[in-house]
Amino acid sequence: MNKSSPATDGLVSIPALLKRNVKTFGAKTAYREKEFGIWQTWTWAEAAQEIEELALGLLNLGVAEGDFVAIIGRNRPYFYWAMVSIQSVGAIPVPMYQDSAAEELAHVLSNCGAKYAIVDDQEQVDKVIEVRDQLNDFEHMIYVDPRGLRKYDHSKLHEYSHVQAQGRAAQEEFLPELERRQAKLDFDSTCVMLYTSGTTGKPKGVVLSNRNIIKSAQNTSEFDGLRKDDEVFAYLPMAWVGDFIFSIGQAYWTGLTVNCPESAATVSSDLREIGPTYFFAPPAVFEKHLTEVMIRMEDAGAFKRWLFRRYMDHAKKVGPAILDGKPVNAMDKLKYKLGELFIYGPLKNTLGLSRIRVGYTAGEAIGPELFDFYRSLGINLKQLYGQTEASVFITLQPDGEVRADTVGVPAPEVELRIDDSGEIFYRSPGVFVEYFNNPDSTASTKDAEGWVATGDAGFIDEASGHLRIIDRVKDVGKLADGSMFAPKYVENKLKFYPDILEAVLFGNGMDRCVAFINIDLTAVGNWAERNNIAYASYQELAGHPRVLDTIQSHVEAVNRSVAEDPMLSGCQIHRFLVLHKELDADDGEMTRTRKVRRKIVEEKFSDLVTALYDGSDEITTETEVTYEDGRKGSIRATLDLRDAEVVPTFQHKVAAE
Repeated sequence: MNKSSPATDGLVSIPALLKRNVKTFGAKTAYREKEFGIWQTWTWAEAAQEIEELALGLLNLGVAEGDFVAIIGRNRPYFYWAMVSIQSVGAIPVPMYQDSAAEELAHVLSNCGAKYAIVDDQEQVDKVIEVRDQLNDFEHMIYVDPRGLRKYDHSKLHEYSHVQAQGRAAQEEFLPELERRQAKLDFDSTCVMLYTSGTTGKPKGVVLSNRNIIKSAQNTSEFDGLRKDDEVFAYLPMAWVGDFIFSIGQAYWTGLTVNCPESAATVSSDLREIGPTYFFAPPAVFEKHLTEVMIRMEDAGAFKRWLFRRYMDHAKKVGPAILDGKPVNAMDKLKYKLGELFIYGPLKNTLGLSRIRVGYTAGEAIGPELFDFYRSLGINLKQLYGQTEASVFITLQPDGEVRADTVGVPAPEVELRIDDSGEIFYRSPGVFVEYFNNPDSTASTKDAEGWVATGDAGFIDEASGHLRIIDRVKDVGKLADGSMFAPKYVENKLKFYPDILEAVLFGNGMDRCVAFINIDLTAVGNWAERNNIAYASYQELAGHPRVLDTIQSHVEAVNRSVAEDPMLSGCQIHRFLVLHKELDADDGEMTRTRKVRRKIVEEKFSDLVTALYDGSDEITTETEVTYEDGRKGSIRATLDLRDAEVVPTFQHKVAAE
């Protein structure tokens, strides 16, 4: 395969793209970060200087070609620069989840044999030091924020700015070596190694080449018409492949501006100030925004609530058609413009979504009601389907062909096929090189012809050519009567309700489906305050009879909706309970990307699953939990188990006869 193509014209590495950007639009803003309430900016030329100084400092520290360097911190320009500096010296960046516990960091650091780490602050330094004795190859750590670290042993601990200063001082000595290493980089050089979320086991290192990242960035930037004056908001975990492709791959290909929030606590306000034109969020973020909107509307006066409902009903009717450029009569257009003036515009501005040209959601299936809500506001929200192993993109929704029940057509240069079992396979320039030091997993996922098994079940809609995802292959099953069991379909419908944060459906091989539900403490807590209902904890609120009545009404509404789908009507929920604790990554019940570890949840709460099926009205259970400071404890609770009304379907009628 050629090292370059006319389309890339020698731009075969991220450092090469950086040089192009400096030459082409060096004075344009490349990065922004809010610090101490003030937005700091760096041009492409200034960013390149920061990157070069750090790269020289890394050479001075002894970083060799092929070394793995961990990145542990929140979204900051320093870490994006660090990743390009690491690539520039021929080493490999390994971004990690900053909220990982020390033992989770230890697995990744030891698995890749990281010799160096660039971290944010004292918290991350302490976590690495805690597991230092498990890391045989580890040598040096670099930190950005010096607060609290003055009295630490600095023989192997270095401040980021000092490493840069040492690089500047040694420029004459190390610049020729830096240029030599950069010149060696090509399409086949490793660009980054990203670890899977570990939904079903230990995270695996996914090796992605420059070809994978640059070709994916090029193809998808052209697909959506991304350009240098676009603004992206970098707030999602840096260890996630999506953040890497948006904030480095596409940012460096197009020259767009990367904006970093001040902290996790200020994301919403910083998003409003930036008003990105290109935006990605998983469904959970859109659910959170909708919950906040609904809470505010419940607190509003009667007239405002009436006005909101009236115009939102109209938006649902004509908004998506107007967005897609389809014909809408003049009166409906006028009414929608009034809605834009009074409701939709202020609402989008409040959410920070008023300037979006291209918006995407992925990671989990989004409920159709939630998806339609945002598109009805005039937000060009689309769905994509991707994986770490694909450098994100497998399918994308073209403008004007956006549907809630599909994830679009194959992305440019992506091929799809569905095998006899319904599993989706793909191949593309973005297909990963390998799982690091794991040839067996590589061989079981990617065949000799480059086809990758996704682990997802789906089919291609014959009329539109769009891909429809059913569920994970391992999660799709059959009920005892032979009808399909696809839990995600139902769970996503439940999570449309602001009161419901998470849902887990069970029923494979059984005669009926049952469910666990987590309430959303923010939404339900707000309702409790408005209704003068006192509560002391999540557990107490989750067990309140009026809360259970509300959740039951949601479950039964979802059952009515599910009954309308002939293929999945058997997935109606017969019994449910509201869990006494939130599912938590620290307790192993979810991944760091908030995907439910279904098998672990089923095993951990097996007594509750059994009770739902044996007809019990209540059950007392005790569960181990992890507190924020890492201490372990347990909580004991007595849970009410409830029956939900189901809608008779054709299958049920036949079974009854």
